[in-house]
Amino acid sequence: MRILASDGMEKNAVATLRAQGHEVVEQFYEPAELAEQVKNFDVLVVRSATKVRVPIIDAACETGRLKLIIRGGVGIDNIDHEYAESKGIKVMNTPRASSRSVAELALGHMLSCARFISIAGHTMREDKWEKKAYGKGIELGGRTLGIVGYGRIGQALGKLAKAIGMNVIAFDIHHVPGIEEQLGIPYVEMDELLAKSDFISVHAPAVDGGKLINAENIAKMKDGVIIINTSRGSNVDEDALLEALNSGKVRSAGLDVFADEPATNHALYSHPMVSCTPHIGAATKEAQTRIGAEIVDIIGKFFA
Repeated sequence: MRILASDGMEKNAVATLRAQGHEVVEQFYEPAELAEQVKNFDVLVVRSATKVRVPIIDAACETGRLKLIIRGGVGIDNIDHEYAESKGIKVMNTPRASSRSVAELALGHMLSCARFISIAGHTMREDKWEKKAYGKGIELGGRTLGIVGYGRIGQALGKLAKAIGMNVIAFDIHHVPGIEEQLGIPYVEMDELLAKSDFISVHAPAVDGGKLINAENIAKMKDGVIIINTSRGSNVDEDALLEALNSGKVRSAGLDVFADEPATNHALYSHPMVSCTPHIGAATKEAQTRIGAEIVDIIGKFFA
């Protein structure tokens, strides 16, 4: 098979696929060029940078060669997956591979927000010693974490949070049977989660027709709440969040994802009470190795 990895692929996975006799091309193309190139491949592997929209899918259908699109990661909102499936192109992802990595980053942002790690480190690089300014941190132990979106990543974060003594509650429109008993983390309704949580971490896919963290929902939260988002930037109303940070309603926010990427909302990502990273949730050696192995497995089984 000819495989186009438009956002790159883990080197061991590339070596394995080539050893199996496949041709692997690692090359990013802008949309217009991708529409031409994709006609000549059996498999397209993307991460988050490449957007596979209707025109690209239509172009692939001109030759009918493309049979499989794989998203190396969890969300598939950068792919018009329903349209692709309607054209006979299978869309798959690697949902298990990066759960731990994203959960650990979310926990890292929680700690950063609680103890001013991001801004305190930044001021030290400016040769400042702001010990008094950042000496009013809080501990995570005994606090309540509300997890919005209780899939694999949410569950992984819940386990980590419980291990350091947090109380954890979760909201999801889908209830997985047995999870409450297995993990000891109860499902609650969204309004209850908003009202009770000291920390709120979002792990839901992109939501059609509205933002999970908006002005209305922020108003229902505790004063001084800490908000973490490592899911999709579109899940947070950035203007509402910035206003809440400036008013003190939201104590701090940890953000790995933004409405526009690369991020353009300078007022938000440069805010002193924001701990931010450039969409690196799955960017660990371990996660990339697992993602690569899962991609190899998917291709092997699909074309068996």
